[in-house]
Amino acid sequence: MRPLTDTIPKVLLEVRGKALIVRLIEALARSGIREIVINHAHLGHMIEAALGDGRRFGVAIGYSREAEALETAGGIALALPLLGERPFLAVNGDLLCDFDFSALIGTALEQNLAHLVLVPNPPHHTQGDFALNGKQVADAGQTKLTFSGIGLYRPELFSSIRPGSKGQLATLLRAAMARGLVTGEVHRGVWHDVGTPARLSALNERVA
Repeated sequence: MRPLTDTIPKVLLEVRGKALIVRLIEALARSGIREIVINHAHLGHMIEAALGDGRRFGVAIGYSREAEALETAGGIALALPLLGERPFLAVNGDLLCDFDFSALIGTALEQNLAHLVLVPNPPHHTQGDFALNGKQVADAGQTKLTFSGIGLYRPELFSSIRPGSKGQLATLLRAAMARGLVTGEVHRGVWHDVGTPARLSALNERVA
């Protein structure tokens, strides 16, 4: 997202005058979520200044501060003391979507380690990430879908990562898939991964 992110964190970039992360927090609050943990590294102080303790959104926000970017799984592993011992919902902060988070909150993981939300492949990622066979998510399959960045996880999924070290979520998920411990669903509504300035500009043209 450079040069835009040279002076502002990606999640604070705006679509129609509202930051991406604010849109997500409002959606989570509407779904009934009241406790949110945000992990950050690059220009994280700006995120904390913009969002505060979350009271104005009707939620309580805690922060997990990374000395350096730890990638998705590394960041989650570092934040586990704030997340507790029960399954939790994790959402990438640079998304714009209309997914109903309340439906995911009611999903029971049972013995599974993760439940993923997949989306049809966007033009910039036509090869997809994972296959969905019924409710089971697999690394291989005839038709692959794209991981949305929205998932429900058990803390045990991240037990192999030492807090403060880097870790890739896809690696952990593929290992769990090989054991048949990942389920999923498809969201066919609005979903945008705001990964380039061009995509951000296009969203500002399209979103009401």
